[in-house]
Amino acid sequence: MKLNKTIIQSLLLLIVIGALYRVIPGRPYGFAPQIAMAVFAGMVIKDRKWVFAVPVLSMFISDMIYQILYIRGLTEIPGFYEWQWLNYLLIMGITAIGFAFKKVNTKNFLVCSFLAPTAFFLVSNFITWFSGFGYHRPLTFAGLMQCYADGLPFFQRSIVATLIFGV
Repeated sequence: MKLNKTIIQSLLLLIVIGALYRVIPGRPYGFAPQIAMAVFAGMVIKDRKWVFAVPVLSMFISDMIYQILYIRGLTEIPGFYEWQWLNYLLIMGITAIGFAFKKVNTKNFLVCSFLAPTAFFLVSNFITWFSGFGYHRPLTFAGLMQCYADGLPFFQRSIVATLIFGV
């Protein structure tokens, strides 16, 4: 995809809308467009300056909004926390998954829409377990499995969100 002025404006609009959707009060956790944006960027955008910027900027803007709301006591969700940078790395990794799918078609879209949230789920829950965040599960195999079980509702919603927002 060659980036002309109209495409850049469309990508910026996509970034802002994705960021605003992520901070909607009452939105089901895990149901957000950023994984779909990462898959889309990796599969479609060829300009490497923009490919990582689309999902990362969207997350960063929504995290800034969350932080402002948190500081003002309007949400319990902080925008920035100690391990937040790992989420940015994970989104960039998911974007790279899209690189493997050069041809944009239904089959590749469906594979990416399952593979990307699965990778995010497996790695982010491992980090949550290992770092002691979340429910502070013991650092045992059983604790890791419980951490994955804790994250299943988020995982299911992220697959559905990736499919819906990806379309």
